Amino acid sequence: MKRQLAMIRAIGFVTYKEWAAFRSHMLASLLVGPVLFLVQVFIWQAMFEGKETINGLTFAQMLTYFGVSTLIHYISFDFADWNLQMLVRSGKFVTFALRPMPHWLFALAQKLGHRSLALGVEVLPVLLLFLFLFQVNLMPASPGWALLSIVLSFFMNFFINYCVGLTAFWLVRAEGVRRVFLLLKDVCAGVFLPLSFFPEVVQKLLFFLPFQFITYLPTRVYIGEYELAGIRLSLAEAVGLQALAVLITAGLTLALYHAALKRFTGVGV
Repeated sequence: MKRQLAMIRAIGFVTYKEWAAFRSHMLASLLVGPVLFLVQVFIWQAMFEGKETINGLTFAQMLTYFGVSTLIHYISFDFADWNLQMLVRSGKFVTFALRPMPHWLFALAQKLGHRSLALGVEVLPVLLLFLFLFQVNLMPASPGWALLSIVLSFFMNFFINYCVGLTAFWLVRAEGVRRVFLLLKDVCAGVFLPLSFFPEVVQKLLFFLPFQFITYLPTRVYIGEYELAGIRLSLAEAVGLQALAVLITAGLTLALYHAALKRFTGVGV
């Protein structure tokens, strides 16, 4: 265990240094979040004209929702699916198949290093921009539960994306599948619209899918209340449900990973 932790720290640190040398890539992304948020401000200003609440959310809460979801996107951003598919397509995955550390753990260590750099380069500047320029209330209702939920969102996004990347072992060129899936994932996670705005029958389906645990649930926990498909949960219950979903998704990821390795070795026979 100590050796594994040491390797994770080493890989994360190397990834941090590597991306720090090319941090201009991250700086470019600073424009995306605020611009999309500004679009949301204009849209919801028109929607709330003459109304105090829509689906139980005030205008201020709606801005907080999209502000928090934007920050969560920066924190949990993941490219494990793209990286894994490139390794499989190019044949370079064979070098990882021979290493003592499983690739999924290597990819997670990379993400830890990459997102650690993002905290200072992306998250903090956008946070200050939302606070002082847009004057969005970003004070969490319960800092402890909010932090734990965001951490779980970080892992959930990784495991889901890694599962998408594993499809390359069966499809090889899975770029089209990847793009369609990631778009559906963002829709079902509540990136573009709070899930409570969908029809009730759709909400019931979304409640049992893992995607809400990436954005919608942690954002609602941050705000201080959770409700979906007529189901209201306390913050502790919501985070507990999220933790259970992360564990199930992690187990599914490991099962698919071992199946993919058998598929990979079978190709060379």
